[in-house]
Amino acid sequence: MKHLGTVRLETSRLILRRFEEADTEVAFHVWTSDPKVTKYLRREPHRSISQMQSLGQSWLMKYNDPQWYHWVIVPKEVGFPIGTISAANVDNETDTVEVGFCLGSAYWGLGYITEAFAAVIEFFFEEVHADRIEAKYAPENKASGRVMEKCGLTFEETQRSSDLIHSEAVEVCVCSLLAKDYF
Repeated sequence: MKHLGTVRLETSRLILRRFEEADTEVAFHVWTSDPKVTKYLRREPHRSISQMQSLGQSWLMKYNDPQWYHWVIVPKEVGFPIGTISAANVDNETDTVEVGFCLGSAYWGLGYITEAFAAVIEFFFEEVHADRIEAKYAPENKASGRVMEKCGLTFEETQRSSDLIHSEAVEVCVCSLLAKDYF
């Protein structure tokens, strides 16, 4: 793959850009402290702004790595970040990028994640030259499964005890899209 790092992407309604330190407070209030958002994530909701500050600092430091892909999602009509989409895992041996996302619950059902995911898929296939895009979701999180389906991913399997949600081993559904099926 030809790693480019987190470059700015734009769609008709969204700007996908790097997290900035100035985004810390809005990130905390819009999604990282919301238990509805973190219900299916590895981490618990943030209880203090200092937790988001610490996470944000780790994101900022990782932007020096060209294999680090982590965008905040900014709807043009809103003007501030409402969630993130990122490469949860990059496997250079198989040219696979696993994508993960989260979005403030006030913005669910508006098509923002589907639009952001489609832009990231295009970027990974056309610019980075990935061969496979993969995404996972908890079987109870049907909305995430629908996003993957809308973006052209195919359900592959359910893996037992293969991921963590709030430090508990859980099963996940694995979906993928191959470059040969995309082009």
